Order: sequence, then C-alpha cells, then structure tokens
Amino acid sequence: MNNFLNNKKILIVGAGGLLGVHLVASMLKQGAKVIAADLCVDLMRERLNTLGVDLNNENLSLIYLDVISESSVKSFFSTDLKIDGAVNTTYPRNKTYGSHFFDVTLESFNENLSLHLGSMFLFTQQCAKYFTKYQTPFSLVNISSIYGVVAPKFDIYNNTKMTMPVEYAAIKSATLHLNKYTVAYVNDSRFRINCVSPGGIFDHQPEPFLEAYKSHTHGAGMLDVTEIIGSVLFLLSEQSRYVTGQNIIVDDGFSL
Repeated sequence: MNNFLNNKKILIVGAGGLLGVHLVASMLKQGAKVIAADLCVDLMRERLNTLGVDLNNENLSLIYLDVISESSVKSFFSTDLKIDGAVNTTYPRNKTYGSHFFDVTLESFNENLSLHLGSMFLFTQQCAKYFTKYQTPFSLVNISSIYGVVAPKFDIYNNTKMTMPVEYAAIKSATLHLNKYTVAYVNDSRFRINCVSPGGIFDHQPEPFLEAYKSHTHGAGMLDVTEIIGSVLFLLSEQSRYVTGQNIIVDDGFSL
C-alpha cells in the first residue's frame, strides 16, 4: 500500500486519541498531507511525539477543533481547505457514560446521543456541504463498531465491572445508516462516505475480559489499534473510488 495517499490532504478529527495518532503517523508515511484536529492540541502533540511523529513535518498541521460545537465545525469548513477526505475518530461522551443498562437515565442517554451521534451528524453534514460547494472528490470515513452490527455478547463482561453501553450500540448502528442517508442525498459518485467497524481494540482491559473476548474470535482476540489502519487508508484512496455507503468489519470473526 505504498503511497496510496500521495499528495492527498486528509483531515483527522480526534487525532489525539488511540486510533487518531496512529492514523496520523500512517498517513504521513503514505505521502498524505494531514490536518490533525483535536480538542487538546498540547496532548495531541505529546502523543504524536511519543509515537515518533516528526512534529516539524511540513505535511502535518495541528489544529483545535470542537466537533460538538456547530460554530467551530462550520467555521473550519467555511473556506476552501482543498481537502480530499476526512476521518472522524472522535468519541464525545458525558461523565455518566458507561453505566449498566438499568442505571442509565433518560437524561444521560439523550445527552450522549446528542454529543456523539449529534456531532457525527454535524461533521458529516458539513463535509457534504463542503463537497457540494467546491465539487472536488471527497472521501469521508466514519468509525462505527461491531456493536453497531450485532447484539452485544454480554457473557464476556462477566467477572469485570465493565459493560457494553446501550448508548454506544444506538450511536454506532445509527452511524451506519447516517452514512447511507447522506451519500444517497448528495447522489454524486465523487462524494463517498464509508465506515470501518472495529472489533475490540486492546487498551489494557482486565485479563478475564481479554480471555473471554478471545474465545469468540478465530484466535486473535483483542486487536492492536494498528490492525484498523489499512481499511481506513483503502477507503480514503483511489483504490476504493466507487465504494460508498459501505461498512468494513475488522474483528477476526467476532461478529459471525
């Protein structure tokens, strides 16, 4: 996949997160010009530096962007940025996110849908408006999840304090259809939106969970975050020129 993104300018929002920082590093290696955006630029800079990314690379720009702020997102897209695509890796949520099903209040549920799905809608909408205005090919990749596709396997959370948040399932499944709605509405093969739906990504979860999760895969267990990168790069590249409204599941068989 050498230089799949040569000279393409790609915006990554949530670029300071676990997936975001690895995407920045990989895209720079693929020859892309990267706009890395996050709420905390200093923390993003620190994490990229830890990963070995050259912060003085002329192809890298670090900017502040708040995806839950309509004014912030609209302001960003108000000028001709000459970008070829974007990846939304953001994950906004409130302080009570992650509660067990019967402990989730309607207020908290609604707030999390507003933060995460609402910001997904806003960002997707503004990408579509940007394309409509400038009429240059554009590829957007949103991140969904296996739990946007199949019901949770709750047994893997036994012997842990973890659960699979109901808000997450609602948001990630809705993301898949939001993509289809938007590309159908724009109705132009030059504007594409696709999803990557990862299985579990290793982030130092409890050992009982890791073992239980692995038993539902074909042997890989929780994936390293770098295993997700290739699918995103493919969807941003010319290799997927007529792939649109689709969802690539990367989970070593967990959802089968």
